[in-house]
Amino acid sequence: MATPLTADALVRALRAEGVALAEHGAWRSRNRNHKGLWGPVHGVMLHHTAGTDSLRLCRDGTAALPGPLCTGLVSKDGTVHLVGYGRTNHAGAGSAAVLDAVRAERSALPPPGPDTVDGNARFYGFEIENLGTGRDPYPAAQLDAVERLSAAICRAHGWTAASVIAHKEWTRRKIDPSFPMAPMRARVAARLRAAPAPRPEPRPGAYEPFPGAAFFVPGRRSELITAVGERLVAEGCGRYAVGPGPVWGRADIRSYAAWQRRLGYTGAAADGVPGRASWDRLRVPRRR
Repeated sequence: MATPLTADALVRALRAEGVALAEHGAWRSRNRNHKGLWGPVHGVMLHHTAGTDSLRLCRDGTAALPGPLCTGLVSKDGTVHLVGYGRTNHAGAGSAAVLDAVRAERSALPPPGPDTVDGNARFYGFEIENLGTGRDPYPAAQLDAVERLSAAICRAHGWTAASVIAHKEWTRRKIDPSFPMAPMRARVAARLRAAPAPRPEPRPGAYEPFPGAAFFVPGRRSELITAVGERLVAEGCGRYAVGPGPVWGRADIRSYAAWQRRLGYTGAAADGVPGRASWDRLRVPRRR
Protein backbone atom coordinates (compact mmCIF):
# COMPACT_ATOMS: atom_id res chain seq x y z
CA MET A 1 0.00 0.00 0.00
CA ALA A 2 1.53 3.31 -1.05
CA THR A 3 0.86 6.80 -2.26
CA PRO A 4 1.47 6.88 -6.03
CA LEU A 5 4.78 8.27 -7.20
CA THR A 6 4.68 11.68 -8.80
CA ALA A 7 5.09 11.59 -12.56
CA ASP A 8 8.58 13.07 -12.28
CA ALA A 9 9.55 10.47 -9.65
CA LEU A 10 8.31 7.71 -11.95
CA VAL A 11 10.47 9.00 -14.80
CA ARG A 12 13.52 9.15 -12.53
CA ALA A 13 12.91 5.59 -11.31
CA LEU A 14 12.44 4.23 -14.83
CA ARG A 15 15.51 5.96 -16.20
CA ALA A 16 17.61 4.78 -13.24
CA GLU A 17 16.58 1.20 -14.08
CA GLY A 18 17.69 1.65 -17.69
CA VAL A 19 14.22 1.89 -19.28
CA ALA A 20 14.13 3.55 -22.71
CA LEU A 21 11.34 6.14 -22.55
CA ALA A 22 9.26 8.12 -25.03
CA GLU A 23 7.05 10.81 -23.48
CA HIS A 24 3.91 11.67 -25.42
CA GLY A 25 2.45 15.15 -25.13
CA ALA A 26 0.98 16.19 -21.79
CA TRP A 27 0.95 12.61 -20.50
CA ARG A 28 1.56 13.74 -16.91
CA SER A 29 -1.89 15.33 -16.72
CA ARG A 30 -3.86 12.84 -18.85
CA ASN A 31 -5.92 10.54 -16.64
CA ARG A 32 -9.40 9.51 -15.52
CA ASN A 33 -9.11 10.99 -12.02
CA HIS A 34 -12.51 12.66 -12.36
CA LYS A 35 -13.98 9.15 -12.03
CA GLY A 36 -12.37 8.62 -8.61
CA LEU A 37 -9.13 8.86 -6.70
CA TRP A 38 -6.01 7.03 -7.83
CA GLY A 39 -4.37 5.36 -4.85
CA PRO A 40 -3.34 4.00 -2.56
CA VAL A 41 -1.57 1.74 -5.03
CA HIS A 42 -0.52 -1.84 -4.37
CA GLY A 43 1.29 -3.05 -7.48
CA VAL A 44 1.95 -3.13 -11.21
CA MET A 45 -0.52 -4.78 -13.57
CA LEU A 46 0.62 -6.07 -16.97
CA HIS A 47 -1.55 -6.42 -20.09
CA HIS A 48 -1.21 -7.13 -23.80
CA THR A 49 -2.86 -4.89 -26.37
CA ALA A 50 -4.31 -7.60 -28.66
CA GLY A 51 -3.58 -5.28 -31.60
CA THR A 52 -0.97 -3.43 -33.63
CA ASP A 53 -2.21 0.21 -33.70
CA SER A 54 -1.37 0.19 -30.04
CA LEU A 55 -0.03 3.66 -29.30
CA ARG A 56 -3.09 5.50 -30.59
CA LEU A 57 -5.41 3.10 -28.82
CA CYS A 58 -3.59 3.30 -25.49
CA ARG A 59 -3.50 7.08 -25.62
CA ASP A 60 -7.02 7.81 -26.91
CA GLY A 61 -9.05 4.73 -26.08
CA THR A 62 -12.42 4.21 -27.74
CA ALA A 63 -15.89 5.72 -27.48
CA ALA A 64 -16.86 2.90 -25.12
CA LEU A 65 -13.60 2.98 -23.14
CA PRO A 66 -11.98 6.44 -23.15
CA GLY A 67 -8.22 6.80 -22.82
CA PRO A 68 -5.70 6.78 -21.49
CA LEU A 69 -5.83 3.00 -21.17
CA CYS A 70 -2.55 2.69 -19.26
CA THR A 71 0.42 4.56 -17.86
CA GLY A 72 2.64 3.27 -20.62
CA LEU A 73 2.86 1.05 -23.67
CA VAL A 74 5.83 -1.29 -24.10
CA SER A 75 6.50 -1.51 -27.84
CA LYS A 76 8.24 -4.38 -29.57
CA ASP A 77 11.62 -2.62 -29.56
CA GLY A 78 11.56 -2.23 -25.78
CA THR A 79 10.61 1.44 -25.64
CA VAL A 80 8.13 2.41 -22.92
CA HIS A 81 5.77 5.05 -24.30
CA LEU A 82 4.29 7.13 -21.48
CA VAL A 83 0.74 8.14 -22.42
CA GLY A 84 -1.08 8.90 -19.14
CA TYR A 85 -0.59 9.28 -15.44
CA GLY A 86 -3.04 8.73 -12.66
CA ARG A 87 -6.18 6.68 -12.87
CA THR A 88 -6.31 4.98 -16.28
CA ASN A 89 -8.80 2.57 -17.85
CA HIS A 90 -6.61 -0.53 -17.73
CA ALA A 91 -7.75 -2.93 -15.01
CA GLY A 92 -11.48 -2.63 -14.47
CA ALA A 93 -13.14 -4.57 -11.69
CA GLY A 94 -11.40 -7.55 -10.17
CA SER A 95 -10.94 -9.84 -7.22
CA ALA A 96 -10.79 -8.64 -3.61
CA ALA A 97 -8.97 -11.87 -2.69
CA VAL A 98 -6.27 -11.17 -5.27
CA LEU A 99 -5.90 -7.57 -4.04
CA ASP A 100 -5.48 -8.84 -0.48
CA ALA A 101 -2.76 -11.25 -1.64
CA VAL A 102 -0.92 -8.53 -3.54
CA ARG A 103 -1.21 -6.15 -0.60
CA ALA A 104 0.34 -8.81 1.63
CA GLU A 105 2.90 -9.67 -1.12
CA ARG A 106 2.09 -13.36 -0.94
CA SER A 107 4.05 -15.36 -3.50
CA ALA A 108 1.03 -17.48 -4.48
CA LEU A 109 -2.04 -15.67 -5.76
CA PRO A 110 -5.50 -17.20 -5.28
CA PRO A 111 -7.68 -17.79 -8.33
CA PRO A 112 -9.57 -14.58 -9.09
CA GLY A 113 -12.95 -14.36 -7.42
CA PRO A 114 -15.93 -12.14 -8.20
CA ASP A 115 -15.21 -8.72 -9.75
CA THR A 116 -15.85 -6.45 -6.76
CA VAL A 117 -12.82 -4.10 -6.57
CA ASP A 118 -11.86 -1.17 -8.82
CA GLY A 119 -8.39 -2.04 -10.08
CA ASN A 120 -7.97 1.24 -11.94
CA ALA A 121 -7.58 2.94 -8.56
CA ARG A 122 -5.13 0.42 -7.12
CA PHE A 123 -2.52 -0.41 -9.78
CA TYR A 124 -0.08 1.10 -12.22
CA GLY A 125 -1.04 -0.31 -15.63
CA PHE A 126 1.25 -1.12 -18.56
CA GLU A 127 0.19 -2.47 -21.94
CA ILE A 128 2.58 -4.69 -23.91
CA GLU A 129 2.26 -4.58 -27.68
CA ASN A 130 1.27 -8.09 -28.75
CA LEU A 131 -1.57 -9.75 -30.62
CA GLY A 132 -2.04 -12.22 -27.78
CA THR A 133 -2.51 -15.13 -30.19
CA GLY A 134 0.33 -17.25 -28.83
CA ARG A 135 2.08 -16.93 -32.21
CA ASP A 136 3.09 -13.26 -31.96
CA PRO A 137 6.52 -13.20 -30.29
CA TYR A 138 7.63 -11.04 -27.38
CA PRO A 139 11.14 -9.96 -28.44
CA ALA A 140 13.92 -10.06 -25.86
CA ALA A 141 14.14 -6.25 -25.77
CA GLN A 142 10.43 -6.01 -24.99
CA LEU A 143 10.57 -8.52 -22.13
CA ASP A 144 13.67 -6.78 -20.79
CA ALA A 145 11.72 -3.50 -20.70
CA VAL A 146 8.81 -5.17 -18.87
CA GLU A 147 11.27 -6.55 -16.31
CA ARG A 148 12.99 -3.19 -15.86
CA LEU A 149 9.84 -1.07 -15.54
CA SER A 150 8.32 -3.52 -13.07
CA ALA A 151 11.50 -3.55 -10.98
CA ALA A 152 11.77 0.23 -11.12
CA ILE A 153 8.32 0.77 -9.62
CA CYS A 154 8.77 -2.01 -7.05
CA ARG A 155 12.14 -0.59 -6.02
CA ALA A 156 10.73 2.92 -5.68
CA HIS A 157 7.96 1.69 -3.37
CA GLY A 158 9.97 -0.96 -1.50
CA TRP A 159 7.81 -3.74 -2.92
CA THR A 160 8.86 -7.27 -3.87
CA ALA A 161 8.23 -8.93 -7.23
CA ALA A 162 4.99 -10.34 -5.74
CA SER A 163 3.50 -6.90 -6.41
CA VAL A 164 3.65 -7.51 -10.18
CA ILE A 165 0.57 -9.26 -11.54
CA ALA A 166 -1.17 -10.02 -14.80
CA HIS A 167 -4.61 -8.84 -15.85
CA LYS A 168 -5.55 -12.51 -16.17
CA GLU A 169 -4.66 -12.98 -12.51
CA TRP A 170 -6.92 -10.08 -11.50
CA THR A 171 -10.15 -11.18 -13.17
CA ARG A 172 -11.59 -14.26 -14.85
CA ARG A 173 -12.70 -12.05 -17.74
CA LYS A 174 -9.19 -11.64 -19.19
CA ILE A 175 -6.35 -13.74 -20.63
CA ASP A 176 -3.57 -11.17 -20.85
CA PRO A 177 -0.67 -11.01 -21.06
CA SER A 178 -0.07 -14.17 -23.07
CA PHE A 179 3.14 -15.16 -21.32
CA PRO A 180 3.55 -16.98 -17.99
CA MET A 181 3.96 -14.67 -15.00
CA ALA A 182 6.12 -16.85 -12.74
CA PRO A 183 9.23 -16.47 -14.93
CA MET A 184 8.66 -12.72 -15.25
CA ARG A 185 8.30 -12.31 -11.49
CA ALA A 186 11.50 -14.33 -11.08
CA ARG A 187 13.28 -11.93 -13.43
CA VAL A 188 11.98 -8.93 -11.51
CA ALA A 189 13.04 -10.50 -8.20
CA ALA A 190 16.56 -11.13 -9.53
CA ARG A 191 16.85 -7.53 -10.71
CA LEU A 192 15.68 -6.21 -7.36
CA ARG A 193 18.47 -8.13 -5.63
CA ALA A 194 21.03 -6.04 -7.55
CA ALA A 195 21.59 -2.31 -7.85
CA PRO A 196 19.80 -0.47 -10.68
CA ALA A 197 21.76 -0.77 -13.90
CA PRO A 198 21.44 1.01 -17.26
CA ARG A 199 20.94 -0.96 -20.44
CA PRO A 200 24.27 -1.84 -22.05
CA GLU A 201 25.22 0.43 -24.94
CA PRO A 202 25.73 -1.33 -28.27
CA ARG A 203 29.41 -1.96 -28.92
CA PRO A 204 31.07 -0.52 -32.04
CA GLY A 205 30.35 -2.72 -35.05
CA ALA A 206 27.35 -4.26 -33.34
CA TYR A 207 25.11 -3.93 -36.41
CA GLU A 208 25.22 -5.49 -39.85
CA PRO A 209 26.48 -3.18 -42.61
CA PHE A 210 24.11 -2.45 -45.49
CA PRO A 211 24.59 -5.23 -48.09
CA GLY A 212 23.09 -3.15 -50.91
CA ALA A 213 19.59 -3.12 -52.36
CA ALA A 214 20.58 -5.72 -54.97
CA PHE A 215 21.06 -8.27 -52.20
CA PHE A 216 17.31 -8.36 -51.56
CA VAL A 217 15.94 -10.27 -54.52
CA PRO A 218 13.12 -12.84 -54.22
CA GLY A 219 14.52 -16.25 -53.42
CA ARG A 220 17.76 -15.01 -51.84
CA ARG A 221 18.68 -17.30 -48.92
CA SER A 222 20.76 -16.00 -46.03
CA GLU A 223 20.86 -15.95 -42.24
CA LEU A 224 20.92 -12.17 -42.61
CA ILE A 225 17.38 -12.27 -44.01
CA THR A 226 16.17 -14.10 -40.91
CA ALA A 227 17.85 -11.44 -38.77
CA VAL A 228 16.16 -8.67 -40.76
CA GLY A 229 12.78 -10.33 -40.26
CA GLU A 230 13.35 -10.68 -36.53
CA ARG A 231 14.14 -6.97 -36.26
CA LEU A 232 11.00 -6.10 -38.26
CA VAL A 233 8.94 -8.21 -35.87
CA ALA A 234 10.62 -6.47 -32.93
CA GLU A 235 9.61 -3.11 -34.37
CA GLY A 236 6.00 -4.21 -34.76
CA CYS A 237 6.26 -4.28 -38.55
CA GLY A 238 6.29 -8.04 -39.09
CA ARG A 239 3.70 -9.22 -41.59
CA TYR A 240 4.47 -12.93 -41.33
CA ALA A 241 1.94 -15.75 -41.10
CA VAL A 242 4.88 -18.06 -40.34
CA GLY A 243 8.44 -16.99 -39.86
CA PRO A 244 10.49 -14.98 -40.44
CA GLY A 245 12.79 -17.32 -42.31
CA PRO A 246 16.01 -17.24 -44.33
CA VAL A 247 14.47 -16.76 -47.80
CA TRP A 248 13.57 -13.25 -48.97
CA GLY A 249 9.96 -13.31 -50.10
CA ARG A 250 6.65 -11.47 -50.25
CA ALA A 251 6.13 -11.42 -46.47
CA ASP A 252 9.59 -9.85 -46.02
CA ILE A 253 8.78 -7.20 -48.63
CA ARG A 254 5.46 -6.39 -46.96
CA SER A 255 7.17 -6.22 -43.58
CA TYR A 256 9.96 -3.96 -44.78
CA ALA A 257 7.44 -1.70 -46.54
CA ALA A 258 5.63 -1.36 -43.20
CA TRP A 259 8.96 -0.31 -41.63
CA GLN A 260 9.54 2.24 -44.39
CA ARG A 261 6.07 3.68 -43.82
CA ARG A 262 6.81 3.83 -40.08
CA LEU A 263 9.81 6.02 -40.95
CA GLY A 264 7.63 8.34 -43.05
CA TYR A 265 8.26 7.00 -46.56
CA THR A 266 5.26 6.91 -48.89
CA GLY A 267 4.39 5.70 -52.37
CA ALA A 268 7.24 4.19 -54.38
CA ALA A 269 9.68 5.05 -51.59
CA ALA A 270 7.94 2.44 -49.39
CA ASP A 271 8.43 -0.43 -51.84
CA GLY A 272 9.76 -2.99 -49.37
CA VAL A 273 13.32 -2.92 -50.76
CA PRO A 274 15.87 -1.90 -48.12
CA GLY A 275 17.81 1.31 -48.71
CA ARG A 276 20.74 2.54 -46.70
CA ALA A 277 18.85 5.14 -44.65
CA SER A 278 16.08 2.78 -43.56
CA TRP A 279 18.60 -0.03 -43.03
CA ASP A 280 20.74 2.05 -40.70
CA ARG A 281 17.71 2.85 -38.57
CA LEU A 282 16.61 -0.80 -38.38
CA ARG A 283 19.89 -1.78 -36.63
CA VAL A 284 20.14 -5.44 -37.51
CA PRO A 285 22.49 -7.10 -34.96
CA ARG A 286 25.71 -8.41 -36.41
CA ARG A 287 25.76 -12.19 -36.69
CA ARG A 288 28.48 -13.95 -34.73
